[in-house]
Amino acid sequence: MFLDAAQWDGKIFVGGSWVPGSGGTRTVVEPATGAPLGTAGLASASDVARAAESAAAAQRGWAAAPHPERAAVLRRAGALFAAHAEEISWWNIREVGAVPGMAGFAVHTAEQECYEAAGLPSRPYGELLPSEQPRLSMARRGPAGVVGVIAPFNVPIILGIRSVAPALALGNAVILKPDPRTAVTGGVTIARVFEEAGLPPGVLQVLPGGADAGEAIVSHPLVRVISFTGSTAAGRRVGELAGRHLKRAHLELGGNSALIVLDDADLDAAVGLAAWGSFFHQGQICMTTGRHLVHERLYDDFVERLAARAARLPVGDPAREQVALGPVIDAGQRDKIHDLVTASTGRGARLAAGGSYDRLFYPATVLADASLDTPAFAEEIFGPVAPVARFTDFEEAASLAAASEYGLSLGIVTRDVMRGLALADRLPTGIVHINDQTVNDEANAPFGGVGASGTGARFGGAAANVAAFTETRWVTVRGDTARYPF
Repeated sequence: MFLDAAQWDGKIFVGGSWVPGSGGTRTVVEPATGAPLGTAGLASASDVARAAESAAAAQRGWAAAPHPERAAVLRRAGALFAAHAEEISWWNIREVGAVPGMAGFAVHTAEQECYEAAGLPSRPYGELLPSEQPRLSMARRGPAGVVGVIAPFNVPIILGIRSVAPALALGNAVILKPDPRTAVTGGVTIARVFEEAGLPPGVLQVLPGGADAGEAIVSHPLVRVISFTGSTAAGRRVGELAGRHLKRAHLELGGNSALIVLDDADLDAAVGLAAWGSFFHQGQICMTTGRHLVHERLYDDFVERLAARAARLPVGDPAREQVALGPVIDAGQRDKIHDLVTASTGRGARLAAGGSYDRLFYPATVLADASLDTPAFAEEIFGPVAPVARFTDFEEAASLAAASEYGLSLGIVTRDVMRGLALADRLPTGIVHINDQTVNDEANAPFGGVGASGTGARFGGAAANVAAFTETRWVTVRGDTARYPF
């Protein structure tokens, strides 16, 4: 087996070897059943220090490797994701709770991220600059050095590989800290792929761990760039700590994305978009549609049809049943979702569908008559809940959509696409989809949010990746030694 537990069980990946972590171990649990799937090794701050030194030593040789050599490793990594898609997807279904379609999409995207990254080593890495002096003047980009990648539980393969692959391709070494709840899918998988792809030992380190390990990565002087994906609260702490150590932090954080249904929208199509945007992957996606803004002419029918669709969506164990929604990741996440739902009905929202749970299975839930002070409308839920509010005109739609600290994704449903674009231009978000819902991802597209959703498009696409994982140096060359008056 590609992910043979005999190799990684209870271990971390440091210096090209699977070794015990000094932070102990954690049982890998299947959320749907509570059954143990294996044991993940956990890293401590001392492991981070050892990994950083190993990564820094390995990075110099990797950066000096000919660009076709680095590209070939990335291409082989992409092929390995494809070759072992079934086994990787099995872990995604069992450990994360993803339905099979989501698990397959994650592997496909990881494959594409590697292929996209394989094109980076051969890109131009600088430009010539005019100079007043008799010299050749240029700006040259080079690898930042060691990159720390901290990835979350919800879509662990994609949210790890989208930083790991381009950072490696551009000549960096990487320390990846996956969430310990999904250490196999988000950590062991990536380590094994690059191990088999021929990445030199030490260039990639994989250290599952808690907040102490994450803080050690951000603080360590050999780690020069941080790529963090997670909650806004955690991202603020990462950004503050990185700032104290004068290093760059690329932050992709939470969201409360709006789907705006204008008065000319196709109602059935809008309901289909709304259901997918809010309920796909149990709503555990940063781009999940967290606010539905519907014109008053369509509002009542929209709520009725969305509630009916939500009630029909089967919820259960995705490894053993054909379901639309699997389990949420753990009891803490379930309780947060339910607290927001009950607080919202206590503030006057009407429960149109769902609203109860069985173990970690939370059904698709619709909250009608939401307003700006409805907790589930105002806050990121990270669960399968669709709060719906009405608006009367274009101006009110823009005002309601803008009344959020988040700015990640935006969907607008209308037959008049120019009107949709005009509305989008008034709303600060990193991503806009006209006549589509808010959850979309492609390896070659820039990705990132503004405001409380992050520090802009630092992921996806060559331009964003080069900017994120390289440093620019001014270099001049003269034929004769320069002379000065003294």
